[in-house]
Amino acid sequence: MIYLTTTQLQQIRLHAQTTYPQECCGLLLGTLENQHKFVLEVRETENNWSPHTDESLPHLPSSTGQTLSKNNRFSIAPEILLQVQKEVRDRQINLIGIYHSHPDYPAIPSEFDRVIAWPAYSYLIVSVILGKATELQSWILNEHQQFKPEIIKYVA
Repeated sequence: MIYLTTTQLQQIRLHAQTTYPQECCGLLLGTLENQHKFVLEVRETENNWSPHTDESLPHLPSSTGQTLSKNNRFSIAPEILLQVQKEVRDRQINLIGIYHSHPDYPAIPSEFDRVIAWPAYSYLIVSVILGKATELQSWILNEHQQFKPEIIKYVA
């Protein structure tokens, strides 16, 4: 289960709308208590995806004829991830998740999302239809490296 404030939800939705038609992405910083993740900060990042990102993923199935771009792919620069991992360690909190948007597509993980996912993180996906953020869902990997829904609780 992951806990977000309405302000954090609004920040993610606004980020998704302002980057449309490209995918937005960002990090969720917070604390872990048993199986509960509490978001303390939403950190917006640049979508750093390039065609070379997919080339570095040998297990990624070939594209189904779709043009790959920031409109249907995202990547967070490794140096940003490293910097944030050091920062959260110093602050004694955790990197608990990653969020991104799906322009004109449901908030359901793609095969690309699954291949790049890390087991300990929550993956929030916000669907943006014609520039308007709609549904938001959270996903976590199960023991078979498949996504399963994660409950989102909104707090004041």
